[in-house]
Amino acid sequence: MNKEYKKILGAMAGARLAVIGDSMLDRFLWGTVDRISPEAPVPVVRILKETTKLGGAANVAANIRALGAEVILCGICGQDAVADQMARLLADKGMDAGTMTRCAGRPTTVKTRILAHNQQVVRTDHEVAEPVDQDTGEAILAALEAACPLDGIVLSDYGKGVLTPAVLGAVIALGAAQNVPMVVDPKQGDFSQYRGVTSLTPNQKETEQACAMVIDGADSLRLAGRLLLERTAAQAVLVTRGEDGMALFQSDGTEEHLPTRATRVFDVTGAGDTVIAVYTTALAAGSDFLSAASLANHAAGLAVRELGTATITSQQLGAALDRKEPA
Repeated sequence: MNKEYKKILGAMAGARLAVIGDSMLDRFLWGTVDRISPEAPVPVVRILKETTKLGGAANVAANIRALGAEVILCGICGQDAVADQMARLLADKGMDAGTMTRCAGRPTTVKTRILAHNQQVVRTDHEVAEPVDQDTGEAILAALEAACPLDGIVLSDYGKGVLTPAVLGAVIALGAAQNVPMVVDPKQGDFSQYRGVTSLTPNQKETEQACAMVIDGADSLRLAGRLLLERTAAQAVLVTRGEDGMALFQSDGTEEHLPTRATRVFDVTGAGDTVIAVYTTALAAGSDFLSAASLANHAAGLAVRELGTATITSQQLGAALDRKEPA
């Protein structure tokens, strides 16, 4: 590992970041299939075990915490047993659920995946995705403001109602006033709503949808990257492309393509969370965009080796860098 990456990894431990967005619980039911149901042509899964992990914005926060940084998680959850379970999982990771706003009459979002022989059979979502009301939005913002000063802000938008236009505008204004990097993991919709953030980390499908175009080569990819930079006034856009790696476009006109670091892929669930966590924490620690993207690329290669959402520690990342230098 070269001195620059070693310096960034060391500085991550002193960073203080906030994650604001849609938190959820990821539940995994593991089992086997040995027959088809007599009631319908569907497999019967015999459940052998159940595991639960933090998902969405909460998983981003867990990834940041695993890097040694301090992290404040802002968002919503229900007044239910799932929220209590989320609070315990956050505590196990060294985070406080007290910065989350509990909403009566709105369940904590749960994604349940049923897997047989390590293959996902079906997923169920228990959620309410309507935008939060003004009072709830103000409570979320109050928790974020109380966390200042910060070194970086992640906006984790899963389209579940937390990042309303009012909340987005206030968060971007706060980040600008703090003069800290703000990075958004965007979802479907008009990316101009994120105008003013420092950087974005969309995947290729989200990029295609935002630009209303098909990316089928270097030229179309470059055009999409430039469109997003112009539309959001961001300093950089990092497009994640699965097996094709990542593409980094900066407002100064530079363009970098990073080949994938994944040697084995078991599950891509939560890989985007790992990318934005490492990328933003590196920027908060003083990294330039390319170095931050290279670190995130390595971390993603580690994350997809595990089934379900994964968190990558700075020690694991450092070991991966020692084995092979980033491109």
